[in-house]
Amino acid sequence: MQSGKLIVLTGPSGVGKGTLLSSLLERHPELVLSISVTTRSPRQGEVEGKSYFFVDRDKFQQMIETEELLEWAEYAGNFYGTPTLPVIENIKQGKSVILEIELQGARQIQNTFPDALRIFILPPSTAELEERLRKRGQDSQEAIAKRLKRATEELEAATEFDIQLVNDNFEDALQNLEAILFNFRE
Repeated sequence: MQSGKLIVLTGPSGVGKGTLLSSLLERHPELVLSISVTTRSPRQGEVEGKSYFFVDRDKFQQMIETEELLEWAEYAGNFYGTPTLPVIENIKQGKSVILEIELQGARQIQNTFPDALRIFILPPSTAELEERLRKRGQDSQEAIAKRLKRATEELEAATEFDIQLVNDNFEDALQNLEAILFNFRE
């Protein structure tokens, strides 16, 4: 049996990673989304075990200490991580697993899974990114300013990744992402 692939998707907050990923998974149910663990509180509509696994800080720390996480990072005051076991099991079964993670975690994956395909999603411009963050309507002015500052730092790291994909037109970006993934898999 052919082993699967690990695909890492990252980019700044508000760039459209989640929207691209949702559409991609809808069109390609054979792809497996890795469900992250987080210490943040659930947002409205998020479901335990489907959106995230929600844990407290003590449990998260225990997962780090027992090496149950493939990668982990702190972002906006909360911890996020990828449980190792489901990723390894799916890859062994020949499935392609997608991680939607922050830059810090994506850098860790480069060391633990050097064969992973690492894709960085870019906004068409920082002005467009700011507009997208404001349109979401879920962050305070202070939080938006922090996300934009962080985005500037993250954008500087885009060249560390195998592929940089600009999300300027959603349908074009989705088609380009499909072409990247399915050419990579063959």
